[in-house]
Amino acid sequence: MPASRNIGLLAIEGVQLLDVSGPLDVFAEANRQAGAEIYHLDLVALGRGPVRASSGVRLMPDIVIEDDPRARKLPRIHTLLVAGAPHAADAEMAPALLDWLRRVAPTTRRYGSVCSGAFLLAEAGLLDGRRITTHWADADALAARFPHVTVDADAIHVRDGKLRTAAGVTAGMDLALSLVEEDLGRDIAMRVASQLVMFFRRPGGQMQFSRRETPAANRSALQELQRWVAAHPAEPHDVPSLAARLGVSPRHLSRLFQEEVGVTPASWVEGARVAAARQLLEEGIIAPKQAAAACGFTNIDTFRRAFLRVVGVTPADYRKRFVGVLG
Repeated sequence: MPASRNIGLLAIEGVQLLDVSGPLDVFAEANRQAGAEIYHLDLVALGRGPVRASSGVRLMPDIVIEDDPRARKLPRIHTLLVAGAPHAADAEMAPALLDWLRRVAPTTRRYGSVCSGAFLLAEAGLLDGRRITTHWADADALAARFPHVTVDADAIHVRDGKLRTAAGVTAGMDLALSLVEEDLGRDIAMRVASQLVMFFRRPGGQMQFSRRETPAANRSALQELQRWVAAHPAEPHDVPSLAARLGVSPRHLSRLFQEEVGVTPASWVEGARVAAARQLLEEGIIAPKQAAAACGFTNIDTFRRAFLRVVGVTPADYRKRFVGVLG
């Protein structure tokens, strides 16, 4: 049996509760399955007193950053995870918190983040030159704000050396499970997944959960055209027909799409058609083949490849997983 490991989970005010409780429950269940306290779990916070989660629940910290580590002996942290918060992308982080991260994270065996907790690590300069993931809704903002960080918007969790990062909320449990597998082996990790009724390996990436507009229709000459295509996905939307509808040349249309949207007209149309197909599949009324025809795909194979490329799972799997859940 491996030596015990101290897990430190940093929570800021307004933290997403499941970013904290999800990973900690995975480690706690691993202790039960191993029959020993392999993981010692500590909640880390900036100051004394309870940390109020976004849900209103109050959490009491075990490790307080404002306590001078030279004045009292703090436990050595084996694995440090930073939980996210709905406001993390816009929050002004206390210098003491960032200094603590810069000092402590390099001394750990591994460190990382759950969801928007990646913003704290990035602000501390701990993600530069690294490949990471975060919640799909925050990926673009993080990549734009920290250009030296490579953001994988689709990954459920990413390992880059000693750095571990997870996508939104429940993906923190996937990350914790992968750490349990690293430490205690596949058998115990599978038993943990079974007990917690979670995937041992979650199928597909997080973009299957994305509710982004595809792509954003900004206030521009393209806005009405984009709305019309989205409302009529089955029409033959080739470049000449779209250009004629907008009253410009095909070359000018392509240039407008690159400047305003950042993709080619064909890529945008494919994304819009897949978005329309997702809505049909979520309703559970028609089969993938019918959705393909209704959304302008010439055949089921073309539809399947496009859907898999954009969403990360097949249309059939998506329909099974999401019917009646989203809308």
